Amino acid sequence: MGSRRTEVRLKVNKNNSLYYWYKVKNPFLVILNTLVIFIFGFSPSLRLKTLLYRALGAKIHKSASLALAVVLDCFFPELIEIGENSILGFRTTILTHEFLIKEFRTGKVKIGKNVMIGACSLVLAGVEIGDNTTVAAFSLVNKDLPPNAIAAGVPARIIRMKNQTDDTI
Repeated sequence: MGSRRTEVRLKVNKNNSLYYWYKVKNPFLVILNTLVIFIFGFSPSLRLKTLLYRALGAKIHKSASLALAVVLDCFFPELIEIGENSILGFRTTILTHEFLIKEFRTGKVKIGKNVMIGACSLVLAGVEIGDNTTVAAFSLVNKDLPPNAIAAGVPARIIRMKNQTDDTI
């Protein structure tokens, strides 16, 4: 665990990589993904939201819960995996792509089992969050977090490790 795992998908010499967004994925799929993610992200029905996100390719365990206004990556939702019994808090964003000045990169995001991600957090492309980890609200997860960690901040740093008897913080 440690740094992010991303793959360069497009290099550019002229303009910035976002200018060429239509070259990295079919624009109609991006529009469809965006509509589903933003419209149904406000659905109070966890089951409906999860079913639709799975239809877009995200791997979400049936017992995982995505709160109101959770945003999954609209370019590559199929690179997201959310484990059993995990919770993503209100307005959490999971990204699997990044447009940089000279290149476009993607990376899988894997969220383990029993992970709690607090409200308004951001998880960047190429990150893995280990089982039983808690991420505080308003955190930026820009690198891997090991199992049983409690992390917070911008960027997220490990505050402490949970011990065998920790069920809550």
